[in-house]
Amino acid sequence: MSLEIKILTGSQASEYLSELAALRIEIFREFPYLYDGDLDYEKKYLSRYFNTRDAHIITVFDDNQLVGASTCMPLWKEMEEIQKPFSDKGLNRHEYFYLGESVLQKKYRGQGVGKLFFKHREQLALKYAQVKFTAFCAVLREINHPMKPAHYRPLNEFWEKTGYKQNPQLIAKLMWKDINEEFETQKQLEFWIKKLR
Repeated sequence: MSLEIKILTGSQASEYLSELAALRIEIFREFPYLYDGDLDYEKKYLSRYFNTRDAHIITVFDDNQLVGASTCMPLWKEMEEIQKPFSDKGLNRHEYFYLGESVLQKKYRGQGVGKLFFKHREQLALKYAQVKFTAFCAVLREINHPMKPAHYRPLNEFWEKTGYKQNPQLIAKLMWKDINEEFETQKQLEFWIKKLR
């Protein structure tokens, strides 16, 4: 299987808007996200990346078909909900580069794409002289969540091997509607941090 990786700026990625939105909806229905996505909302959400100068989207193609994507931008340019945990702890947001969501269709997992997502985003982070850390956040769900698949394995071990450490002191709070919910509810996401320099 031959996959093509393209590192695009936000504006370059805009031509793939519909494909990116559909991919996010598909993948984020899975546990632990359980996100009941909406195409119009996703297109609006992605426009932040298209309109932010320092935003990047790493895309994965199989025979010109988009099968995966991973986002990143300087933390200080992210939405307030993502910046707030750092500000509340008195941390310098300009020292952090935020690694956003990574989505990849199931048949392409376990082939090293996840490692490439981290590698390329960390390389982009190092282009900013003030950046010392990369950070991402992961959804927190209860251990015995009723919608947790029997075969589910969290990615904690993979993230640790990639050099990241959990930081329970940094918790983001975001709103979305789960696939089994009628209304949006608040979700907690825990940050993982890696020191780059």
